Amino acid sequence: MDISVIKIGGNVIDHPEKSTQFLKLFSKFPGKKVLVHGGGVMASRIGKSLGIQPKMHLGRRITDKETLDLVTMVYAGLINKNLVAQLYTYGQMAIGLTGADGNAIRSHKRPEKEVDYGFVGDVEQVHTELLESLLQQAIAPVFSAITHDGKGQLLNTNADTIASEIATALAKKHKVNLYFCFDKTGVLMDANNEASLIPLINDDIYKELIRDEIIHSGMIPKLENAFKALNKGVNHVWLGLPENLLLASKGKNAGTIIESQKYGLY
Repeated sequence: MDISVIKIGGNVIDHPEKSTQFLKLFSKFPGKKVLVHGGGVMASRIGKSLGIQPKMHLGRRITDKETLDLVTMVYAGLINKNLVAQLYTYGQMAIGLTGADGNAIRSHKRPEKEVDYGFVGDVEQVHTELLESLLQQAIAPVFSAITHDGKGQLLNTNADTIASEIATALAKKHKVNLYFCFDKTGVLMDANNEASLIPLINDDIYKELIRDEIIHSGMIPKLENAFKALNKGVNHVWLGLPENLLLASKGKNAGTIIESQKYGLY
C-alpha cells in the first residue's frame, strides 16, 4: 500500500475554521492515510482554567500525574472524538485511537536524566497489523498523543514522535510519506518572515541551523523525528501549512522537504 501519515498540531485544532478546512482537505487527500494530532494549545488553555500551569523543557511538555489526567482527557477525549465525528460529515470513515487501543503503540516511561519528564513515553513498538487492517477497509486511524506501557500506565507522548514511529513501522512493508502540518509555510530562517522559507534541509544544513540558533524549541524534536524517519526507510518527509498539503502530495514546492544525505531524497 501507499500510505500517508499526516500530523497536525494544536494551532489547527484550536481554531474551528482552520480545523474544518483541514478536515475537508484530509477527507479529499488521495490514498490510504493515518492522522496524528497533538493538542497542546488546548490542553494548556484548559489546564490554566483548572489551575494547572504547563511546564516545558526544550519544546517538550513535562507531565506530572495531574497533567497526565489533563492531556488524556483533552487529547484522547475532547479533541480526538471531535475530529472523528467531523470527518464523517465529509464522507471520511475514521476511528479514534490512543496507543493503548488494540495495543497499537507501546512505550516505556522516559528515564530520568538531566530532566525528569514525568509520565512521558518513548515509543518501543508500533503494532502495524491493526493499522493495516483499518487502512485496507478505507478507515483512517486518528491517533491522539497518548500511548501505554503494557502494564496499565498511560503515557503522554510527543505527537511528532508518534507520527514518525507509525510511518517508520509501516515503511517496513509499504511506501510511506510523512507530512508535518503546522502554522508556518515550512522551516523559516526568520520565524516572523514567511518569505524566508528554507525549501530543503539536509543533515549539514540542520547542524548549521542548530548552531546559529535559527532552529530551536519545538522545531528541534520535529526535525529530529523527520531525519529519524528518513533514515529508517520512510519515502518522503515534508513540513508546511495544512492548506498546502494537497500541493505537497503532488510534488509542488509548497513547504520544506527534509533530505537525508545518508540515504538521499526518496
